[in-house]
Amino acid sequence: MIRVLLAEDESLIRGALVLLLKAEHGMEVVAETGEGRSVLPYALEHRPDVAVLDVNMPDMSGLDAAAQLREQLPDCRILLVTSLSQPGVIRRAMDLHVDGYLLKDAPPDEFTQAIRTVAQGGRVVDTTLLLNAWQSPENPLTSRETEVLQQAAAGYPVAEIAVSLRLSAGTVRNYLGNAVAKLGARTRQDAVRLAQEAGWLLPASP
Repeated sequence: MIRVLLAEDESLIRGALVLLLKAEHGMEVVAETGEGRSVLPYALEHRPDVAVLDVNMPDMSGLDAAAQLREQLPDCRILLVTSLSQPGVIRRAMDLHVDGYLLKDAPPDEFTQAIRTVAQGGRVVDTTLLLNAWQSPENPLTSRETEVLQQAAAGYPVAEIAVSLRLSAGTVRNYLGNAVAKLGARTRQDAVRLAQEAGWLLPASP
């Protein structure tokens, strides 16, 4: 029996996927959630074989949840799903060594087969997503610049970013300035837009 944890913030999609997996022989949904921050606690409690994570959850991205699982529950296999083909996000997923990456519009049988494949130790990546990742430019931002720009994208002012990341306000401004320059942007807002379009930043939470 393949034990599955499902994290998807859109309740209609999550409900449909739960019904699909419950009808599938040899699979059991042991936990479901619409919040990225609930993934690790649920995984530690239920010990799933496979965690199916939506990339773009509002409170915590599937990538961040995957990173937590990799650190604290390395035996759990990870299948990311997304509705957006963002090369930068795909590259980040590859860096995390996730076991699968599919578009949400994949046929149901392809979705369930992907879960079986990763549960058995294989890897599954949508060919379109993989091609886009190969053809995309490298992210010019450092991890710290990306982190600061992500918080700016969420609407936090410099002072709050500084407190959150334990940096000085001047250092935060320097990171933001570096990001603007590296991306060839006119303003911070323009840098956020360019980075999001490339997939180097996840869309800001609504």
